[in-house]
Amino acid sequence: MSKKDIKSREDIFLLVSRFYSKVRKDRVLGPFFNETITDWDAHLQHLTTFWESSLFLKTKYYGNPLEAHVKVDEAHNNSITELHFGLWLNLWFETINELFEGDNAENAKRRARKMGTFLYLKIFEARSEK
Repeated sequence: MSKKDIKSREDIFLLVSRFYSKVRKDRVLGPFFNETITDWDAHLQHLTTFWESSLFLKTKYYGNPLEAHVKVDEAHNNSITELHFGLWLNLWFETINELFEGDNAENAKRRARKMGTFLYLKIFEARSEK
């Protein structure tokens, strides 16, 4: 059976929801997310808006992912490593591949890879500024 591409907010919500369901169950990643996020329904909507803005450039995302990730790293004793970003990225790719195919699906992978690299570098930069 052929998969469709990511084309709507509903598609992004499905992707984000399925992905974070996996993240929450992951023994390495889960604690970071489960100990930080208190309202998963609101968080999933927030992340859907983020990815909708990133992929379709038609909505405005209000938030600061860099600041949020630096705070999570600080709250977990600066323990976020490249392993965490690698696991996150692998689960993201796995979830996209299970659900979608096409240009937007590939773009979601590219953007996640770039974002992960950027956040990883900025977290370590923030540690050295302390």
